[in-house]
Amino acid sequence: MFCRHCGKKIEDGVKFCPSCGCPTEVQVPLDIQKTPVPKWEGPEEKKSPKSRLVAALLAFFVGWLGIHRFYVGKVGTGILQILTCWCLIGEIWALVDLVFILCGKFTDKKGRIISEWDI
Repeated sequence: MFCRHCGKKIEDGVKFCPSCGCPTEVQVPLDIQKTPVPKWEGPEEKKSPKSRLVAALLAFFVGWLGIHRFYVGKVGTGILQILTCWCLIGEIWALVDLVFILCGKFTDKKGRIISEWDI
């Protein structure tokens, strides 16, 4: 058996590890110990189903109204962009979003990158 705290080999039936003093009641032999494997998020799980082309066209033509943000599910910031469309802030915001979309760094509501150009 091995200590679950320090990993040193200990004899069967010992209640405490002689090295670290950790209790040994719930030990598992080393050959059947398994470490949990973390869930791997591959590139396919981080891609948005939304079209990058549609988002770019919406941002270019009606971006000052925030329509591209409604398209990707960001309703709150879409409403905020509508409220700022009467001043220059809405237009600058749309231009920044367009640059992010064209560079492939724009995300949808769930944080997934909008990367596919197809519709």
